[in-house]
Amino acid sequence: MILQIFDTANCDDCIPREYGFGSTVCVCNATYCDTLSPVRPPLTGNYIQFVSSKSGLRFQRSIGSFKSKITPRGVKCKINENITYQEIIGFGGAFTDSAGINILSLSKSSQEFLLKSYFSKEGIEYNLGRVPIGGTDFSTRGYTYSDDNSDATLKGFKLTIEDFKYKIPLIKRAQECSKHSIKLTASCWSPPKWMKTNKELTGFGILREEYYKAYADYHIKFLDAYKKEGIDFWCITTGNEPTNGLLVVNKLNALGWTPISQRKWIGEFLGPAMHSAYRDTCILTGDDQRYIFPWWLKMIMLDKKAAQYINGSAVHWYWDFIIPPVLLRQTHEKFPNLFILNTESSYGDKPWDLFKVALGSWKRAEDYANDIIQSINNWVTGWIDWNLALNEEGGPNWINNYVDSPIIVNNTADEFYKQPMFYALGHFSKFISPGSLRIESSVSPANVVETLFLRRPDKSLIIIILNRKFYDLKFTIVDDQRGSAILNIPKYSISTVIYR
Repeated sequence: MILQIFDTANCDDCIPREYGFGSTVCVCNATYCDTLSPVRPPLTGNYIQFVSSKSGLRFQRSIGSFKSKITPRGVKCKINENITYQEIIGFGGAFTDSAGINILSLSKSSQEFLLKSYFSKEGIEYNLGRVPIGGTDFSTRGYTYSDDNSDATLKGFKLTIEDFKYKIPLIKRAQECSKHSIKLTASCWSPPKWMKTNKELTGFGILREEYYKAYADYHIKFLDAYKKEGIDFWCITTGNEPTNGLLVVNKLNALGWTPISQRKWIGEFLGPAMHSAYRDTCILTGDDQRYIFPWWLKMIMLDKKAAQYINGSAVHWYWDFIIPPVLLRQTHEKFPNLFILNTESSYGDKPWDLFKVALGSWKRAEDYANDIIQSINNWVTGWIDWNLALNEEGGPNWINNYVDSPIIVNNTADEFYKQPMFYALGHFSKFISPGSLRIESSVSPANVVETLFLRRPDKSLIIIILNRKFYDLKFTIVDDQRGSAILNIPKYSISTVIYR
């Protein structure tokens, strides 16, 4: 028997609105926003199930109990928590210029609701953030921190108004909201034009070798400048999407690398500079699509000078729908001491996407959840989304490269809309505490639902179930220590189950 409960996690309900994309958004404004208070594991012998669905459920809670004797029904899972895999670092989003512009376009009260929705204990509890080093396409102009001076000593290096207005203040406000210490990762899209062969931010261009040292110093100066403002970084990457800068037709801010050229820069310049100034800040290489792995990392690690500085690899999701996750597992098997982090994801980026922003799209939520489950089941340790917030067009973006976001801002009404993608992310970030371990399980029949099994630091267990079928399912948990329980999994839904 499943009973509704309302005393385990206090929740303010979603105010739904439909825009014709198959499901609903939740509307927030200066006076109201839905919340979900911290979730405590239930008493031993019980479980709590949280469900979000295409039909409009958002973190709907129910409670049930384990039984010693029960006949399994539907999909059956058996858990073996004695076999553990990688530790989960967390989940988050990016503090882009565009995100800052949109958040700050709201009233102060709406801003607070938005930031708390992501980072507070009443929100989905993000603990990771990504910060661009300079501009990206999600800026209102193309810029770097040394545009006006071609001096390799970087005497003219300085942060810009975008840092002081949009990035630094919001990072600090997010940190104030969070019970976690937010781990920040920094990535550079392009160095100053004068360092590149094509002398442009976009297009086919690589780093001129005489500026290898200057570009390493550029990263150090960025970390120094943010440290002066009271912000430290957990990781940096060796550059956003290095393959983009090798494309003849490329409108994105980019710097082209091959792994051969990049490993020379890492081993002789970036690595030593970071080791001297920021030894505890990790370095992630790759920062590109699955299809470059494990080859890219293998080529970097063949250079002993570079290999000593690499802590892990960063991967993006944009072609995951055709590139299998087995490449992630192969990367881990080849380099088991290096962790894998997903550092960018967004929807609406493809030329064939008729709608860059699809308010209420449940398919986009399902695709996010499916990708996170597949990625973590193949050794990824965390998942960072792209822009924290965009406008209804999917921008601003200085090259008109609009995409979707889990939160869309309508500043004319002083509203923002929590997309189904927001709740899909929350089914992971809210419940999977940093330090959780993926655990062994078996599911039969296979390929009916997508599942993920973890054990949190408090020893409670988490099961995440994605049902993309057009019908409800029964799902039986078989646990040798606790007994069995039969759950109802609604059609087109994401469930998170927690129990001791």
